[in-house]
Amino acid sequence: MKNSRITLKDLAKDLNLSPSTISRALGNHPAISDATKKRVQKMAEELGFRPNSIASSFRKKKTQTIGVIAPRIDIHFHSLVISGIEEFAYNNGYNVTIFQSKDSLKREKEIIKILQNKMVDGIIVCLSIETKNCDHFKKINKLGIPLVFYDRVPTDFDTNKIIINDFESAYLATEHLVKSGCKRVGHISGSQTTNIFKARLEGYKAALKHYKLPVEESLILFTNNLSYEEGVKCAETYLKSTTKPDGIFCANDYTAVSVIQVFRKAGIKIPEDVAIVGFSNYPISKIIEPHLTTINDRAFQMGEAATKLLIRQIEEKDESISSETITLKTELIIRESSIK
Repeated sequence: MKNSRITLKDLAKDLNLSPSTISRALGNHPAISDATKKRVQKMAEELGFRPNSIASSFRKKKTQTIGVIAPRIDIHFHSLVISGIEEFAYNNGYNVTIFQSKDSLKREKEIIKILQNKMVDGIIVCLSIETKNCDHFKKINKLGIPLVFYDRVPTDFDTNKIIINDFESAYLATEHLVKSGCKRVGHISGSQTTNIFKARLEGYKAALKHYKLPVEESLILFTNNLSYEEGVKCAETYLKSTTKPDGIFCANDYTAVSVIQVFRKAGIKIPEDVAIVGFSNYPISKIIEPHLTTINDRAFQMGEAATKLLIRQIEEKDESISSETITLKTELIIRESSIK
């Protein structure tokens, strides 16, 4: 079937005007009279003319598109970040293309190549769990493509970062358990190859040391992905222990919810016997009984802040914002799971 797309030349021929006049009339150029603009716009609408956005992008050297690489969009934290990104981008005339690395370094590298070819104006990234070396992002940096990282960020080169203070947040969560009367506080941690989970573990330890409580290594359990299933296994490990914790700080809400469910089935009362605190304020934290005390990690605001910083970099080309770190303040939300 023959391609029937209407072009600028078609409009110009029908209206007996030059293609450049047609282009300027459609772009509302002040040099073109209102009468000509109306005439051109009317004909364009009648014929179903649509501007060639790709050609326009080449002319402007901008695509008005932002690429986003998230580990997993089915995790509530990342879906909220993406919502924040899209909201701010849309309000500022940008489109968003989203990719999932699925926490795979190989996949992350492949996505970067795709984004280079798509000529996006900038990229927002949360590193995969497997990413230890950021050379593929350093190349993007050298090409002058604006980059902003959120949550899991590089430590081996200067770049824009939007983070929270994971150490301080974990300290606050653990301190709350201590002040609630807990003497033996356990911790379910994420992978220690990831900086944010290292920081949460250190914040937990620092709070215990400050209040002169022992850091019992047997009460610190490690997971790979902080999944619900891993939380169940950790809860079962605690149940088998001869010295059980009376408080547990979990590095995310999924593991906290699984601990509550396993403990309650075993006849352990929450929070009377064991107080629980999670991290991230997922929707399930307000559904589980008892409602879960958790840290609000400001995911939506993180997405907004990342996009705001990226667009500044795209539009202002300001060297002073090529390596800025913004730390968002978190909040401890106290609910029934930790009030003894």
